[in-house]
Amino acid sequence: MRLPVDLLVRYRAVPALLLLGSGLALAGCSSPANVEPAGDASNPRCADMMVTMPDEVAGYKLRDTTSQATAVWGDPSKIILRCGVNVPGPTTDPCVSVNGVDWVAKEGEVAWTLTTYGRTPATEVLFNPNEVPSSSVLAQLASAAERIPADGQCSTLQKSEDLP
Repeated sequence: MRLPVDLLVRYRAVPALLLLGSGLALAGCSSPANVEPAGDASNPRCADMMVTMPDEVAGYKLRDTTSQATAVWGDPSKIILRCGVNVPGPTTDPCVSVNGVDWVAKEGEVAWTLTTYGRTPATEVLFNPNEVPSSSVLAQLASAAERIPADGQCSTLQKSEDLP
């Protein structure tokens, strides 16, 4: 028995619409992360850096954000990056260099904040070191951070690493 063309189209269209509908529902599950932009987020050097952000850091996928010059990985957010923060001045906080990028580290109770040193504008990255290994984060963000030229460096390094 042959089905009329219009019935055949309907029977084939229903599964296709169901698949499309479920795909749209899944795509809507992850909402953009609300991140406060830094004061100098509109700096063109931030834009140069932001276009090179990796799609994944430390196993967490990049998400959309609600503000300029920001990036977030993980849902819920595990790693938060903001370009255009205040450039750190001389400090006694520890400084590490990973793949040629110097970072000033501030270890908080819940999260660490690492801020590029010797680059204007500066970039900060926040994450919980108990959930995300700092070496992975800094190594995977180094090539993007290098897009902002270095105009200085830490005078004393706690640690210097070249990581893949």
